[in-house]
Amino acid sequence: MKKEAKDFLIVPLDIPSAGEALTIVEELGETINFYKVGLELFTREGPTIVDILKKREKKVFLDLKLHDIPNTISGAVNAAIDMGVDMLTVHTLGGFEMMESAQKAVWNKGLDKPVILGVTILTSLDEAFLEDVLGIEKTLEDEVMDLSSIAKSAGLGGVVASPEEIFLIKENCGKDFLVVTPGIRPKGVEKNDQKRARTPFEAIKSGSDYLVVGRPIIKASNIRKAAEAVIEEIANGLQEIS
Repeated sequence: MKKEAKDFLIVPLDIPSAGEALTIVEELGETINFYKVGLELFTREGPTIVDILKKREKKVFLDLKLHDIPNTISGAVNAAIDMGVDMLTVHTLGGFEMMESAQKAVWNKGLDKPVILGVTILTSLDEAFLEDVLGIEKTLEDEVMDLSSIAKSAGLGGVVASPEEIFLIKENCGKDFLVVTPGIRPKGVEKNDQKRARTPFEAIKSGSDYLVVGRPIIKASNIRKAAEAVIEEIANGLQEIS
């Protein structure tokens, strides 16, 4: 079934309570089908928030960026499976064995979800971080490519990466290897702490499979109108490449 423009958009519920999250979900209604639950909301509300969203027939991207020993990661993925989440993130810097253990937890149950995504380099980071903190003497682009290749070898369904790396990841890992793209800022919206941001139109043209757009929507005075504007930009991008 072909994805519609709105199916490319994931709205992150980066807010502190289930009540506030549900206000947003109700206001957006059928405009948005896919929501991201991150560390803050999940730490406060736990599996309850996932259950609430699933009962409303919404898809859930559980973005916990797991990074631990393989056995612990496997247990965490099994818990996510029990919750019925559709996507789940692990850190690619955790290494091949850790990522493989996450994917095997899904395969061992004969399931195709959650799709396990590897987080490459956070969009708030740059090459100075690689060299000064991690001691990696590579370009940001080369490191993202290497991490993406390891994630694919481990069996993961895709990666989370900035819009700048979409084309090269697709070229290197194949068109079916998903790229979920944060750091998306619609036309006329400030980048804030996103160093490698692009517009929805640009990200879609580059081949992004899902766009994560948060503050420009959930902080807008009219969030439904803001979401619809992003979807329109996505539709324009899809038309451009069709």
